Amino acid sequence: MNAALPEGLDSFLGDTRWDGAEIVPLVGDASFRRYFRLRMGNRSAMLMHAPPPEEDTGPFLHVARWLSENGMRGPEILGARPEQGLVLIEDFGDQRMKEWIDDHPEDEEAIYAGAIDALAALQALPPGPFDPYDMAVYQREAALFVEWYCPAAGLSVDEAGWRAAWEETLAPLIERQQSGVTVLRDYHAENVMLLDPGKVNGAQGLIDFQDALVGHPAYDLVSLLQDARRDVSESLERTMLGRYRAACDPGPDFEADYARLGAQRNAKIVGIFTRLHIRDAKPRYLRMIPRVWKAMERDLAHEALAPVARWFAENIPQHLRDADGGEIA
Repeated sequence: MNAALPEGLDSFLGDTRWDGAEIVPLVGDASFRRYFRLRMGNRSAMLMHAPPPEEDTGPFLHVARWLSENGMRGPEILGARPEQGLVLIEDFGDQRMKEWIDDHPEDEEAIYAGAIDALAALQALPPGPFDPYDMAVYQREAALFVEWYCPAAGLSVDEAGWRAAWEETLAPLIERQQSGVTVLRDYHAENVMLLDPGKVNGAQGLIDFQDALVGHPAYDLVSLLQDARRDVSESLERTMLGRYRAACDPGPDFEADYARLGAQRNAKIVGIFTRLHIRDAKPRYLRMIPRVWKAMERDLAHEALAPVARWFAENIPQHLRDADGGEIA
């Protein structure tokens, strides 16, 4: 963990109420962003350092303000210098959904029910002023699998066939998502904060939403229920899908679209986790790949994924898919 303070921080804090605060570095995420907790008396705040040119704080600020303006619980912005990548935000504390459930497994269903309800509330809003989650974006994300995982696993694959399979598979979904909903794109148990520790039905806060687009309502649901970072049982997944259906009435094609986006997202994640290992020297993400493969295999079994399933059968040996996702150099 890099504990060095960002350049220009003293000047930035001098323009806020946090000049002279104690600053404690925190563990970062899979990006170039770094985080610090500021303490002053009994108050605390969070500092995000998203250094340009690798990062851009503009999208985070844009989405955070939209969420707050529309009654969703994103962190309040306390100060920002986008040109330096510095953003001071409300401190949501340390109680993430993931760790609470790890320590209180008896609360798992109730906590997930709250996350489903929050997602339903988000999707009930008119879509935000964000770019569309269109075929080009889906294809660019899916391509990460053949660009990073396949070479790392020593595989030479049919890249044109991969793209064609996804074009055929996603075309019906694209037609159904025309009006769209706001898609946060990384909605999972490490990005949902429990704001009232000890209260299972308390408020939940949203973080890591800077990549929001307008797309299909199944995407964030897949992100939550086929979580790369923790095991979600198939029975809990089905229960939460039922709760979502009762709240949103998504229509008869929803389960097929859920499988489509599950396979697309999981393929993307395998590519990203491989890239994090190879390019960014973050090997800890490799241990999550078997969980992602397991979920992707379930998605591929749906008839809506037939073109992609055929591609896998022809290009990815079954033993790599059954075990640990393949040996990665």
